[in-house]
Amino acid sequence: MAIGSTVELTTGPDALLRARARAALLPDLLVEAQRVVASVAAGWHGRRRRGVGENFWQFRPFVEGEPVSRIDWRRSARDDHVYLRDREWEAAQTVWLWADPSPSMLYQSKTASVSKESRALVIVLALAELLARSGERIGYPGVMEPVLSRNAAERIATALFNNRPATGFPSDERLKRHSELVLVSDFLDPVETTVERIDRAARRGVRGHLVCVADPAEEAFPYSGRTEFRDPETGAKLTAGRAENLRAEYTTLYRAQRETLADHCRHLGWSFIPHRTDRLASEALIAVHGRMSGVPQTVRQRA
Repeated sequence: MAIGSTVELTTGPDALLRARARAALLPDLLVEAQRVVASVAAGWHGRRRRGVGENFWQFRPFVEGEPVSRIDWRRSARDDHVYLRDREWEAAQTVWLWADPSPSMLYQSKTASVSKESRALVIVLALAELLARSGERIGYPGVMEPVLSRNAAERIATALFNNRPATGFPSDERLKRHSELVLVSDFLDPVETTVERIDRAARRGVRGHLVCVADPAEEAFPYSGRTEFRDPETGAKLTAGRAENLRAEYTTLYRAQRETLADHCRHLGWSFIPHRTDRLASEALIAVHGRMSGVPQTVRQRA
């Protein structure tokens, strides 16, 4: 059960009002995403991959069996080794981006300056901006077909403004082999359900990245005394006379769910990136971009 004090229901006029409120935020979120990209993008040159292209990437030692025509004789003349000149891969790849529109993403505690939904959208739009600069093809399941465009982030924001995305996990029908999928969500559904969904995408040959967004209160469980909890998905309520007595069990279950998802992602060759809304959005952007570029995840965010 997600934790919340004020929530909106997903049906009827409440859903329409929420959709309108979400759309009204998109221009500001796009500006915020562009600001985040500007703060981290200096000196970045796309996702570094060896392949067919025009731009120089690196020198590396010659290995027997490789084409002699790729030897860089000028560099090799500097010492006793023979070096090849690698070029950077320039073929566009399709990357699907998705921010969870579920009601639980609306949650924002007093210790966070933004909701989970706002942060998820900023991460998605910032990543679209960054990947578009690298020449990737960007799409948004159920909202926008993949496009190869420098203004992909703006086009996603416009599409989300004009189209209310369906709640629930995105369909995998359009996902093609060798494409990539970035899912930004709180992943509070039953872990078995999430595992089943990502397994379907993995069987299609898709490489995935889960950015798990959490409000700091969801991790710390700072509640005490008589507290009412409401599930934003169903409206169900739970009243605890002494909420602090639930902290240990809640924390154990919450962390176990996170660890199960992280372990399953590692098994699939996917990445799992935790992110809290009281941290900078740029941290999540750098982390997911690094994983997409093949940089190992060596630092975990502290709870």
